[in-house]
Amino acid sequence: MRMGEMVRRTGVNERLLRYYETQGLLSPSRLPSGYREYAETDVATVRRIRTLLNAGLSTTVIAQVLPCVRDDGPRLVPTCADLIAQLRDERARIDAAIADLAASRDLLDTVITAKPG
Repeated sequence: MRMGEMVRRTGVNERLLRYYETQGLLSPSRLPSGYREYAETDVATVRRIRTLLNAGLSTTVIAQVLPCVRDDGPRLVPTCADLIAQLRDERARIDAAIADLAASRDLLDTVITAKPG
């Protein structure tokens, strides 16, 4: 399928599909005219990419994780032994970012609730 159909099928705009390609997340074939030709499997790959992005992973990490997950209905399951450890590290990074944001919010609350004067 060509770019327009891929956009319709995935809900992802052309710019993002090109970005995923530059990041090594998608590898559509090229027609002799130079147009991208996406396979049916690319639709599922884009869904996986979107799921992993929504989980807070960077495209760099997704490039490493993507070959090691498969669909199991609406969820992704690991297929590589070392993936769980890598995902736990990513979860710890996200937990630390949440803690930092909560501390920032608490400081801001202190300023907001302080009495002027």
